[in-house]
Amino acid sequence: QVQLVESGGGLVQAGGSLRLSCAASGRFFSINPMGWYRQSPGKQRELVAAFTSGGSTNYADSVKGRFTISRDNAKNTVNLQMNSLKPEDTAVYYCNAEAKGSPWSRGNTYWGQGTQVTVSS
Repeated sequence: QVQLVESGGGLVQAGGSLRLSCAASGRFFSINPMGWYRQSPGKQRELVAAFTSGGSTNYADSVKGRFTISRDNAKNTVNLQMNSLKPEDTAVYYCNAEAKGSPWSRGNTYWGQGTQVTVSS
């Protein structure tokens, strides 16, 4: 089983910054890719930023130039630096990862519990 624990959410004024972190723990052979999604009330969960299995990055158009995703493979963590935050960034942010139990097993998808980010105008 894999656990993803997020931290770093909170309340910030528009134009401010926050840094989210997600740490993976448990038993797994590999954990890749990892990324961040968000969901605001009445909307579907959407991709914010993520690494592909090959190591490249994808960003939602709405956050390009403002958010930066990074990861520490040795620590199995993925971070999201969010700058120039806007009220429309308000949402619950979820860490997402695919983990394998062995080199030959199929990957399973895991989600963190979510962390609230609120941007006031």
